[in-house]
Amino acid sequence: MTATLYCYFKAPPERDATLARLRALQGELAAAGWTGELLRRCDDADTWMEVYPGIANRDAFRAAWQAARLRHGLALPASEEWFQSL
Repeated sequence: MTATLYCYFKAPPERDATLARLRALQGELAAAGWTGELLRRCDDADTWMEVYPGIANRDAFRAAWQAARLRHGLALPASEEWFQSL
């Protein structure tokens, strides 16, 4: 069964640079077969979320995602939550 990762965090003051790094990270992961989406809360523009659906191997994805976050300078404090279909 596949899972979806929801990772939310507070956007740092350097939003434009962070957004560019997140888009580069998501491009790298998409090239490896993991397409993500970047969202922000409707009622709090400072809360952003990365969403990655359809993850078959959570450990492999998480290792690649965390390594990419470090490479792209995205060592932001974040909360990870994993969900799967009922």
